[in-house]
Amino acid sequence: MSDPAAPSPASPLIWRDDGMPQSALYGDVYFSSADGLAETRAVFLTGCDLPHAWRGRDHFTVGELGFGTGLNIAALLDLWRQEKAPGQRLHLFSIEAHPITRGEAARALAVWPELGEAAQVLLNHWPGRARGFHRIDLPGFDATFDLAVMDVEEALAAWDGAADAWFLDGFSPALNPAMWREEILAAVAARSAPGARAATFTVAGAVRRGLAAAGFQVDKRPGFGRKKERLEAVMPGAPETPRRPRRLAVIGGGIAGAAMARAARAEGLEVQVFDADQAPASGNPAALVTPALDAGGGPRAALPAQAFARAMTLYADLPEAIIARGVLKLSVAPRDDERHAAVAAQDLFEPDTMAVLAADAATARLGEPVGTALNMAEALVVEPAKVIAAWRGPSTSAQAARLAGEDGVWRLFDVEDRRLAEVDAVVLAGGAGLPALWPAAPIRPVRGQATWTDHPAPPPTAFGGYAVPTRDGVLFGATHDRGEVETDARQADDARNLQALAKGLPGLATRLADAPLQGRAAVRATTADHLPLAGAVPAAPEGLFVLGGLGGRGFCLAPLLAEHLAARILTLPSPLPRALSALVEPSRFSSRPEPGAV
Repeated sequence: MSDPAAPSPASPLIWRDDGMPQSALYGDVYFSSADGLAETRAVFLTGCDLPHAWRGRDHFTVGELGFGTGLNIAALLDLWRQEKAPGQRLHLFSIEAHPITRGEAARALAVWPELGEAAQVLLNHWPGRARGFHRIDLPGFDATFDLAVMDVEEALAAWDGAADAWFLDGFSPALNPAMWREEILAAVAARSAPGARAATFTVAGAVRRGLAAAGFQVDKRPGFGRKKERLEAVMPGAPETPRRPRRLAVIGGGIAGAAMARAARAEGLEVQVFDADQAPASGNPAALVTPALDAGGGPRAALPAQAFARAMTLYADLPEAIIARGVLKLSVAPRDDERHAAVAAQDLFEPDTMAVLAADAATARLGEPVGTALNMAEALVVEPAKVIAAWRGPSTSAQAARLAGEDGVWRLFDVEDRRLAEVDAVVLAGGAGLPALWPAAPIRPVRGQATWTDHPAPPPTAFGGYAVPTRDGVLFGATHDRGEVETDARQADDARNLQALAKGLPGLATRLADAPLQGRAAVRATTADHLPLAGAVPAAPEGLFVLGGLGGRGFCLAPLLAEHLAARILTLPSPLPRALSALVEPSRFSSRPEPGAV
């Protein structure tokens, strides 16, 4: 029998004989053995003057060093739900370099059943362990939570928020001095709003001096339990309340527009969607949800990995839209085996979700001879119409032909110059149609035709092309014709897709050789650097934004990028680390020629 007190192979904690969780790395306990919840309330909630500090604020942001068991966040959520006013929203950011499992957290939090739904909502949406930022849903709490799974210094540099309160809850400075270095406390100050408060259990001299050097006014207060004192710190200045939009127009009804509508409504915006019904690229009977893979492991690998993780979470809430789970990416190029092995070893994905599959195992799964493959266990095939219907909500069937922005108000006009709407902000999400309203859009159109038939489908497979199940058959393709914008379906392109299929799955191609085929063409919107656009439109009046350039990865990229853009619109912390938000910033093209502008 295994020792229940011993850590699991990847666990950073052990269970002591008295049932207390203790760090296997630092030797400190996760919370007070006297009463961890009472200590959290005394040190952090009272220490940050909560709930008084959030009174009269439409948005309030709390940062934390040391997520641990989630006890501080659960206690905060419990207080927030009791004391918040209608319309207020809470934004949480926490850092944890060594995350524990949901089961470990459940065991720790079970000590305080009075936390009830606050603890349960955390456990129901417990974050993964992949390196990077994790956007965590907290339904019913009017709250948004981002967890940074990385080193504290890296996380503080990556976060673009400004906290109104900080819970400084790393392990003891004597046991984990790196968490309390002067550089870390200076970074906390740099990510603090005017008037922000910080609280901690320690009164160590180095911590007091570090906070003071960073600009905080520091005071000792009576401690909790056996600790005689604790610290409270205040950043000089008065809290600021920026003007935030209330009404948003989204132009485009495909996956970009639908994801934008969902994300904006989740943050409390009033949303109108305008869809001219121009056959968006997301109108096929099935869509493959896989990340672009980059064996290098840098930001260009982290962006699709983080977007993929968020997309999987959100699609899990739409089980009726999921057609299949698990995708094999076949090795077809000379170095694919090496690249797939590098991807499987990356810590950007959750453990065991990316794995190299031997040729015999891949052959057994697909029912015809193939080589080795990368098994993307969590990748999906979804039904686009159901995703869009669930996220987009009601839409207006009209073409926004002209925009006029002045003094913080945007007016939309149709082709006959009749006013369609008056809003505070606009998101252009019209795919390849972006240049109609943004002539300088750095968009390169790529025509693509997909083909389907009602014959039985193999498990979802990618090989340069793809073959995936629909509700009643198989979809495969797609062609890739740069610069073409015609959307007529062509028999010649169905034949091209069949030829491409024969290179990846020749047995399936043979079975489909005489099948009646149906094709659909649409125009993808791509950019010169093959990265999407999510941010303010350069050189436009304030309040005009774009979500586009998603290429063939819209169902993977759009959900997270829409949340990033909603944060930009509302001047709130982004779910993207700074290095990743820079990759998608539309202004990156402003200082150079704009390829593909129409």
